[in-house]
Amino acid sequence: MPRTTWFRLILQQRHLTTYEAFAIQFSRAAHELTERDGDPRLRSLSVSARQFDRWMSGELQTLPRPDACRVLEHMLGKPVSVLFAVPDNPEARSKPSLAVRYQVVPPVALGEEADSPLEIIARARQLTASNVDAGTLAFVASSLESVIAHYEQDGPRMLGPQTRAVRRLIHTFLDGHQPPHLRQELFRLAARAAGLLGYMAVNTGNFMLAEAYCTEAQDLSRAINDVETEQWVSGTLSFGLYYAGQYSEADSCAAAAVEKAPRSAQAIRLLVNGRARALAKTRDHDGAERAIGRALELSDLHDVPAGITSCISFEPYGHARTLANAVTAHVSLCNVDQVLKSAKQIDDLVEHSDSSWSRSLVRLDVATALLQQRSPDLERALSLGKEALLLSGDSPVRSVWQRSHDLYQLAKRWRKQSAVREYGDELRTWSSQPSALAMSRSGAL
Repeated sequence: MPRTTWFRLILQQRHLTTYEAFAIQFSRAAHELTERDGDPRLRSLSVSARQFDRWMSGELQTLPRPDACRVLEHMLGKPVSVLFAVPDNPEARSKPSLAVRYQVVPPVALGEEADSPLEIIARARQLTASNVDAGTLAFVASSLESVIAHYEQDGPRMLGPQTRAVRRLIHTFLDGHQPPHLRQELFRLAARAAGLLGYMAVNTGNFMLAEAYCTEAQDLSRAINDVETEQWVSGTLSFGLYYAGQYSEADSCAAAAVEKAPRSAQAIRLLVNGRARALAKTRDHDGAERAIGRALELSDLHDVPAGITSCISFEPYGHARTLANAVTAHVSLCNVDQVLKSAKQIDDLVEHSDSSWSRSLVRLDVATALLQQRSPDLERALSLGKEALLLSGDSPVRSVWQRSHDLYQLAKRWRKQSAVREYGDELRTWSSQPSALAMSRSGAL
């Protein structure tokens, strides 16, 4: 039977009784102490799940180590000697006190059903109480921003667990009480955490999971009328439909989202990544060209950055990423000259970006165009294909997997050539790694 200590009571009041929720708050407190005291040793301090369970049960032979004690005292506001002690009356001590500045007098001529002034104030305190504050929300937001910033270096398999932990923490907070403005921000963060997980699920080829996360994110963003996040999530759902081969559905999804805010910065992605590429796959040449043109107009209207923005960012598409998506649409339309022209236009920005996936994808698009031209350049095309596989390394995403296999299918007409055999061998080796194998077995949305 667990001993009810102050530690356990405080965590129950703050809805931090799961290991994931506690670990994130402990990490936040350690970072704050690092900045306040200038002690870098605290920055990497963490608590194991087993240690957390022992603290919750009250089964301690000795107090935690000194550094952990410092963090706990900063985080929970009591000395550790008190935190791991048993209160005289745990049930009473766990309830918030209420100070009333006036003497309660009997109700005057209001009948038997009149409310007690004490009950009125107690209820008001209960309704306005919060298990989060602005600092906690800022920490959660920075955790999601860190995922976005490191995504193209670390990939979905490394950052997925961290993002799921943040999502669970937000949901733990949502099970408690907050004033409307804090609850609205929690809904926004919850929607974005689910949206990021939906994007990661597309990248790993798990389209059913992607749809589930995107549905959650759409419901949460609509509940607070967050059109920007809703449009981003719809773009991710369209992205998943595209790689599931459902091109008409991908276009419809993106088109409906554009209609919600046609002049918004989020519409750039919806038009070029959602509509243009899907329309190109259905051979709607004019529709794809119009979508690309409108995306470029909006890019000028919003004065977006010139370079390659992070693929998973909630910020508007940068100009180079918009053009890179236009290149993919032109590949599907067999507009070879336009592919080579646009790829050359963004070559320097792509090569100097941090996005190895973008470098892989542009190479695969150019390689495909080189095989589509009247005099195919087989050697150059498959050399680019091999470079793309090398750049992607051991963290492939669905888009690289799909286009590298599409390139091989196109090259099969020259299967007797050594360049095709060599590319096929490298593709099979690259595709045999566990993360790529999972994509070959993925299902549709």
